[in-house]
Amino acid sequence: MSGTVTNAQIASRIAKGWKPNRYLTNMSMAYFADPKDHVATSIFPICPVDFSTGFYYEFLKGDLARDNVRRKPEFGKVAPAKMGHTDNTYKCTVDQVIVGVDKISAVNYQRAGVPASIDPRRNKVRFVSEQQLLHLDILFAENFFKTGVWANEFTGIDSGIPGATQFLKFSDANFDPVNFFDKRKREIKLSGRREPNKLGLGYDSFIGLKSHPDILERVKYTGSSANPAIVNENVLAQILGFEEVKVLEATYNAAGEGQPDDMQFICESDGALLTYTTNTPAIDEPSAGYIYTWDMLGDGNYMATDQFEGEGGTHAEFIEGLMSTDMKKTSDDLACYLSKCV
Repeated sequence: MSGTVTNAQIASRIAKGWKPNRYLTNMSMAYFADPKDHVATSIFPICPVDFSTGFYYEFLKGDLARDNVRRKPEFGKVAPAKMGHTDNTYKCTVDQVIVGVDKISAVNYQRAGVPASIDPRRNKVRFVSEQQLLHLDILFAENFFKTGVWANEFTGIDSGIPGATQFLKFSDANFDPVNFFDKRKREIKLSGRREPNKLGLGYDSFIGLKSHPDILERVKYTGSSANPAIVNENVLAQILGFEEVKVLEATYNAAGEGQPDDMQFICESDGALLTYTTNTPAIDEPSAGYIYTWDMLGDGNYMATDQFEGEGGTHAEFIEGLMSTDMKKTSDDLACYLSKCV
C-alpha cells in the first residue's frame, strides 16, 4: 500500500479485508504511550471519530446558562425553554509517511545477533511514529500557538503601565504572576464556564517565569540542604493553580534536506497559552481545541502502520504510517494566548 491515499481508498481497502500489519501497529503505538511528552496531544486532546467527516453541535452558552425554570401555573404549563445550537463540521484528511529498509544491509544485523533496539526495521517504525507526532506538533504551533488566532490575547511590554490587553513581561520584577493568571482564569471562567486547567509555556517563557522573584520567594523556605527548593512545572502549577504546566520544548530541524541543520523550538519560545483542556474527550464535551482522529481500524488507535515489499530487484521493504486527523479550535472562550512574555 504505497503512494498518496484518501480516506475513501482506505475505507474501500478495509471493506475488502485489508488490515495494516497488526504487529507493527502495536509496536508503533508503544511510542505514543505517554501523550504528555508531546505538545499537540497534551493541549488539544485526541477525539476519536467513527467517520472521516461529520458534524458536531455547539450548544449556545447563553441558553444553557439561563435559569429557564418557572413556577407551574395552576392547570397550565410553562413555555418550552430554548436550547439553541450551531452546527460545526470536522473533516479528517490522511497524512502519510514512508521510509525504506535495505534488506541486504539488514542481514548483517540479523546474523550478528545485535540488540533489538538497533534493528533497522524497529528503528524505522520508531521513525515513522515520531515523524507523525512531530507533524502534529508543527501543525499545532503553526495554527494555534501564535497571535491572531484566539479572541483573547495579551502582549507583554518592557515597562510602563500595561493597557487593557497588555502585561509586564515575565522578566520584569514588577510583574505579578499570581494576580495576573488569577485574572485570566476568572475571565475564562466567566466567558466559557470552565476554568483553564493547563498552561503551555514556550521555553524562554518558562525560564522567565520560574526565575521571577515572586515565584522564588514563594518556594525559598520549602527546601533543605539535602533537597534544595527548585521551581519546575509541577511547582509552577501549584503556585499558579493549574492542573498542569506544560513546557513546549520540543524541537525540529527547519532546514530542508541537504541543507545544514537548523534546529529550532517548534512553538514560539516567548509565547504562552492558557486553555481548558478536557480530560474526557467527547464530541459534545467542551474544550479549547480537539484533534479529531478517524479510527481506521476501529480498535482505538489513530495511527495505522503497514509494511510492504519494494519492487523486484530492489531488495527493499517499506514501513508506512497513516493517520487521518483534523485539528480544530473548538472554543475561543476557553483559551487565552500571551505573546512576548519575555
